[in-house]
Amino acid sequence: MTTIEEITLRTILDSRGNETVEADIYTSRGFGRAAAPGGASTGTYEAKVRPPREAIENAREHLIPSLIGEDACDQITFDALLREIDGTPDFRSIGANVAVALSLACAKAAASSLDLELFRYLGGAFASETPLPLGNIIGGGAHAPNATSIQEFLVVATGASGATEAVFVNAAVHKTVKKILQAQGKLTGKGDEGAWAPAITDAEAFEVLGEAIGIVSDETNLEIRMGIDMAASELWDGEHYRYRDAVRNRDDQITYVADLVDRYNLVYVEDPFFEEDFEAFADLTASVQDRCLVCGDDLFVTNVERIIQGIETGAANCVLIKPNQIGTLTDTFEAIRLADENGLETVMSHRSGETTDATIAHLGTAFGCIFLKTGVVGGERIAKLNELIRIEELI
Repeated sequence: MTTIEEITLRTILDSRGNETVEADIYTSRGFGRAAAPGGASTGTYEAKVRPPREAIENAREHLIPSLIGEDACDQITFDALLREIDGTPDFRSIGANVAVALSLACAKAAASSLDLELFRYLGGAFASETPLPLGNIIGGGAHAPNATSIQEFLVVATGASGATEAVFVNAAVHKTVKKILQAQGKLTGKGDEGAWAPAITDAEAFEVLGEAIGIVSDETNLEIRMGIDMAASELWDGEHYRYRDAVRNRDDQITYVADLVDRYNLVYVEDPFFEEDFEAFADLTASVQDRCLVCGDDLFVTNVERIIQGIETGAANCVLIKPNQIGTLTDTFEAIRLADENGLETVMSHRSGETTDATIAHLGTAFGCIFLKTGVVGGERIAKLNELIRIEELI
């Protein structure tokens, strides 16, 4: 009933028009489909992708025959087999894009075979709450050249009754920012994730987003908080953080970010320092304590070994989770379990190059993540948000 009978791999497009990998897995009673996303600001320690067409051709010959006949419900063995056949620590042989598509498709095929929703199959009876959506409203950095230096200005409706209400509140903030930028004559296009990408300074972006939050908060009578993803590894030149309007050394950066947390009541700060500076992360985390989530993305890359290092140094109180950074669902779960056991929050995240695959909405719910980071608008983003609405309805 859950034995894998057929596997198909194909090349599809992501939201940036780049090629990526999609996998279909069939059992006698079930079917699972998943696609690999791609990032723009990628961590050095992420699992390695291969060019999709090359990776698929290799997988058809050297990988897929070994997976036929495996039990889709035995996720750990399936993922272990992917690693065994690959033979490298970072999937550089079969490609992390092939690995993550197959791993997630396997879980979906198993859930389908058992007539279960994926979040229920993975989370069981204790999957009782959806994460709140964390949305990108104004952006720059690697996602939108000539816009802000800080990569993402985010919102989360912390006062919402649930994910469904929060989805529409985030969308309202996005629309309100458009009106404010239009009134100022500064409205431009959007970045990779659907965030507005005006040619304004970081300080101006904080003010615009703060104004929009105030308007929507008054209209809805809900608390809405601001967050940022600094993607600081993209700003670091080896000695300084280089913004378009400032240059900051390590100590200046710590002071600057701590001041932003206080000034704008930030609920979330992602990658405020470059990916090797565990000590700076620890200094900021100690400074803000539980007032703000200090989240590691490039710092941790969903990797258990790096999360352990972060725990030992007190580097963060939150871990960003991206399955394609590590390559398999099993490794993703182990990263989340380690974070949970050590009192760190987790945030399930999309990538800047996305498909309409909505798997992360299920993973964020099944694994008890506090937020689902997935944009606010755009077909590949709302695919996740609309699925989150459906999941909350089922719960």
